[in-house]
Amino acid sequence: MNRELLLLGLLRQGATHGYQLHDFIERNLAFCTDLKKATAYALLDKMQAKGWVSAEEVREGARPPKRVYRLTPAGEAAFQQLLRRSLSATDEESDVGLAFIDALPADEARQLLAQRRDALAQQLAAFQAAPQHQGDYQLLIEHQMYRLRCEVAWLDKVIARLRARHSRRAAGHKRTA
Repeated sequence: MNRELLLLGLLRQGATHGYQLHDFIERNLAFCTDLKKATAYALLDKMQAKGWVSAEEVREGARPPKRVYRLTPAGEAAFQQLLRRSLSATDEESDVGLAFIDALPADEARQLLAQRRDALAQQLAAFQAAPQHQGDYQLLIEHQMYRLRCEVAWLDKVIARLRARHSRRAAGHKRTA
């Protein structure tokens, strides 16, 4: 899901060939994803088969032809669906959606992150209610609780930041009206 979301999100910025997509990911996002070139091309082929992207071969001068990929309306719909799922998901691999959060209305983005936050807070409460364990098992429980507390606190900050950004935009629109 996240790799497809990443490729679709990047293609929303405009038509490009696979090498450019991979190069952008390597330069800017290599620390966030392990998307290899072969995997990216395989995903682009699968997304083309689903109708999410179109591809055409373009030749520049005497160079070999390159496949240029474009997002289709079905791809935009898939992107929107994957983005919403990513923002509300609680697994550690669902962060890709954060890179495209501005593709949603601010209220909806905040609501999806609040769903994620509430689900993580429930997980934290379950860990906190668990009985104490002996030995190193307790370290595992403590680590999970620490990670969940950090994630909930971070989401609180992000939600507040989005709320403030929305308030500033709304105030700016009132002044220009």
